[in-house]
Amino acid sequence: MKKILDVLAGNCPKIPPIWMMRQAGRYLPEYRDLRGKAGSFLNLCYNPEHAAEVTLQPIRRFGFDAAILFADILLVPHAMGCDLAFETGEGPVMTPVTSQKELNQLKVTDAHEELLCIGETVKLVADALDEKTTLIGFAGAPWTVATYMVGGRGGEGQRPARVMMRENPQLLHNIMSSITEVTIEYLAMQARCGAEVLKIFDSWASDLTLSQFDEFVCYYHRKIIDGLRAKNIEVPIIGLPKGASAYLDHYITHVPCQAVALDTSVNPLLIRENFPVQGNLDPLSLIVGGASLEREVTEILDKFAGRPHIFNLSHGIKPETPIAHVERMIELVRS
Repeated sequence: MKKILDVLAGNCPKIPPIWMMRQAGRYLPEYRDLRGKAGSFLNLCYNPEHAAEVTLQPIRRFGFDAAILFADILLVPHAMGCDLAFETGEGPVMTPVTSQKELNQLKVTDAHEELLCIGETVKLVADALDEKTTLIGFAGAPWTVATYMVGGRGGEGQRPARVMMRENPQLLHNIMSSITEVTIEYLAMQARCGAEVLKIFDSWASDLTLSQFDEFVCYYHRKIIDGLRAKNIEVPIIGLPKGASAYLDHYITHVPCQAVALDTSVNPLLIRENFPVQGNLDPLSLIVGGASLEREVTEILDKFAGRPHIFNLSHGIKPETPIAHVERMIELVRS
């Protein structure tokens, strides 16, 4: 059995498998070269040959135990008809959806068909990977995607969704239900095309009360997983409710995922001992390197020794990360 799948089945290998969130990205010169040839980030995502090449680049260079599909969580609203641009230095920018009328103008039924090229990327990567490397597909969670759709951008843009949550919760639920419907079809397509694991990214799950977390995070994660199982998609699912460390036991109890990804704030002693986990090195430690990196990697290996654990970052690797530091991290984990 592949190492990642072995851990997700609840087993505890002596050396944990390893991959990194955003492992295909701007810290790699080969990525920057191909990104320049593509002309834009969206062109790179929507070209199956380019996206497959980018997905495979870190596997060739580092030999990670998993490849994760190169795409973006905002391809779902883009497929629904939202305009989307990636501005240099600003990140994604969209026209906000703030009314039922605006939501009604978007495509929901069959919107996933706009993403069939992503399925082609998955097929290309699946055919290229060796028998030891797991292919992970993913999508953004409805709450996080909705925060971009409502706010039009990231950062302070997450505030408008939290305001809508209070002022017009039904509209927010309508937006999130639409996202959920498209996401179920999108993830099912990825699995049918060769993804062996699926991951649900909720990058903005922080700053919520427990009742809000249950209503806007857990409910929709559960709805996606139930929708996939109803379509006979049985691959393991990793959930990432980033920033919600206080609610992780609640999340594990109420969301039928096979593993949970941890951010740096999580106390592993509060996570059920036999439940598979992924994480949780701070990406900053990869930038600093040296003794600090060695100490933090060792601490994580010690904390999670004897339990099902996939070594990873707490979130995505930063563009300024030296490649030598990534190589040293891998050496430490595998030694």
